[in-house]
Amino acid sequence: MEFTPDRSAKKPIYKQIAEYIEKEISSGEFSPDTRLPSERALAKKLNVNRSTVVAAYNELESIGLVERKIGSGTHINTDIWGISHKRIPNWGRYVEDGSFLPNLPLVQKIRTETQKNALINLASGELAPDLFPVDQFRSILIKQPFSGHLGYDHPHGNEMLRETISNHLYNYKNICVRPESILITSGAQQALHLIVQCLLKPGDTIAIENPSYAYSLPLFQSAGLRILSLPIDRYGVNPYSIIELQRKHRIRMLFLNPDHQNPTGTKLSINRRKRILELSSEYGIPIIEDDPYSLTSFNGDIGPCLKSMDENGNVVYISSLSKIVASGLRIGWIIGPQKVIERLADAKQQVDFGHSVFPQWIANEFLGSPHFDLHISLLRKHLKERRDLIISALLNLSEVETDFIVPEGGIHLWCKLNEQIDEYKLLDASMKKGVAFVPGSIFGSEKGSIRFSFGRGEKHLIEEGIYRFASALKSSGSG
Repeated sequence: MEFTPDRSAKKPIYKQIAEYIEKEISSGEFSPDTRLPSERALAKKLNVNRSTVVAAYNELESIGLVERKIGSGTHINTDIWGISHKRIPNWGRYVEDGSFLPNLPLVQKIRTETQKNALINLASGELAPDLFPVDQFRSILIKQPFSGHLGYDHPHGNEMLRETISNHLYNYKNICVRPESILITSGAQQALHLIVQCLLKPGDTIAIENPSYAYSLPLFQSAGLRILSLPIDRYGVNPYSIIELQRKHRIRMLFLNPDHQNPTGTKLSINRRKRILELSSEYGIPIIEDDPYSLTSFNGDIGPCLKSMDENGNVVYISSLSKIVASGLRIGWIIGPQKVIERLADAKQQVDFGHSVFPQWIANEFLGSPHFDLHISLLRKHLKERRDLIISALLNLSEVETDFIVPEGGIHLWCKLNEQIDEYKLLDASMKKGVAFVPGSIFGSEKGSIRFSFGRGEKHLIEEGIYRFASALKSSGSG
């Protein structure tokens, strides 16, 4: 067996061994009934642990390529291509070879642990159940029975909902848009996916904020894009960073979250907004404005959004009801030039034949009713109370020394610890104490930062969550 495992590769060695043997079987180099080296002999030849070879042989046996015979070792299956034996596809290979990348393992772990365990959840970027407008939805369902049709809707989404969104955007954000320039999506996540898949190609260079929620999304890497980072300070992205990147690279698209940014909570200053729009026009770089949080502004001051300042049609605007009404409603929208909306709508039709009629119906009823304005007012009040609780808890703990910018809206608090720390070990220790957060490096920043989300944490548990975090920090040897 002429094979040497690549110890520098990310792929586990046992998988490398299994794939090599599978390749040799497929090519005919290993004929049926060939006896493979014993586990001990192959481990010695490849200079690996015997358990590594055992794992490789187990994987080959699970897909029907080899048989383990007591007393005679491991053999290539004699009936691989016959009718009496059913081969099992190597699903592990298929899973690994797919072009759409999975979430980062740490992201998967946080999601799994917060769902199955009774953790105080300061990690998830969503609203707590007690902040959902459940009573208002119930009232709508009782007083206004569904009267829509149940067939496929317009490719852009329900016409009445798009008209309501058009009025909503004008009244709340001073954005003038016609319904035909709006596409309803399954939240902002699908909107981003459609933009990446339809408007960019592998090898294109994009620029995103650093830190940024976008760093945690594999969709950019899956699309083969080159990602450049724009550092953030307390006033958001510095326009000079865009100039410097453009001098060295040809930026094809700029992704920004200007209001109460995720994860830092910062708000892009007015002067910087104006300058970035000027640079967009000067260089011909389209801007994707992701705006999930501007309505949560605690003092009620909204925007101005980049889209409301856009005089040349350079901004494609994304927003949703996920962070201000209910994440499970799955109602988002994209605003852009009509030809762009037509292209994205065609792609969405290929994926799901348009959005479900029921969420669109109830979103239209709620968004166009007095319930919405009252809900937003209460939401701002409750989110500000939660923000104040988490800040007060951090300030009252002398053993937790952090720097943070007090957010004026949104649901996130970005903390920089004032000492060196392994944030992944700290997360493990915190979960054992019963509280979850998100390590900063998930968002592309340097180590030593963490994101607390106060929107998801239940109000009476936020302070306890910070105490548990402090206990984990101390027990992990960093406090």
